[in-house]
Amino acid sequence: MADAVVAGGGHVVPVDEAEGLVWGAPRDPGALEALMDGADHLKWVQLPFAGIEHFVHLIDDDRLWTCGKGVYAEPVAELALGLALAGMRGVNHFIRASEWSPPRGRNLMGANVTILGGGGITESLIRLLIPFQCRVSVVRNRMQEMDGVDEVLEADRYIDALVGADLVVVALALTPETEGMLSRNEFELMDDYAWVVNVARGRHIVTDDLVWALENNVIGGAALDVTHPEPLPAGHPLWTMPNCIITPHVGNTPEMAVPLLSERITANVRRYAHGDELIGPVDHDLGY
Repeated sequence: MADAVVAGGGHVVPVDEAEGLVWGAPRDPGALEALMDGADHLKWVQLPFAGIEHFVHLIDDDRLWTCGKGVYAEPVAELALGLALAGMRGVNHFIRASEWSPPRGRNLMGANVTILGGGGITESLIRLLIPFQCRVSVVRNRMQEMDGVDEVLEADRYIDALVGADLVVVALALTPETEGMLSRNEFELMDDYAWVVNVARGRHIVTDDLVWALENNVIGGAALDVTHPEPLPAGHPLWTMPNCIITPHVGNTPEMAVPLLSERITANVRRYAHGDELIGPVDHDLGY
């Protein structure tokens, strides 16, 4: 991070001499809150992740706040595609098998794909889906046309986008409005072959309801890079369900994240110095 600041033309100085703060402890909001107390001289804060749910209570209009929006879009979208293919083609069953098993699986090619969220991960995933000739629907807060998308729906119509979907990808910010948005009611409306891939936050899904849906084959399966609770405890039912794939929040790994976040820090330090608009601004009212 220090090298990235210098690469952008900035200087690494003690907090009491700084205009901007690059925060590198994504799960320690208390430390940031303590540091910010009385630090009115800080005019800009850069947070490391796209998800800011741990820090949302600190966001104000008195200074600029930016986060990691879009920084990790490419690797997370890549994992979402891999999880979707693995689930829909039955790889989760085959890798557990100890003998030759009957064929199973559905095509991603030509499938109806619904993506919840319209940010950087979604934009990257849409591009990756182009060769598969899917029919893509995107649910997002801010209505706008998107290249490669057949239908864009407003957030309050997300139920409509679940009906008839072969694949539902969760890739949106966690807010009070999106917490628990996939529960028993939503799973009952989905087809029994539909797969859910969650690369956003575990609390978007009501875990007990997902367990019920998987146990009763209400949906085809779920592939989760995030869970609630997280880490998912040993012995939790999801670990042994044949129609569930779990990866331990590895949408981006340190090997991927360090160069990507460094690039964002460098760009924003340079932009701040020149008075240009910063990348990844946090909207105080929306909370992301």
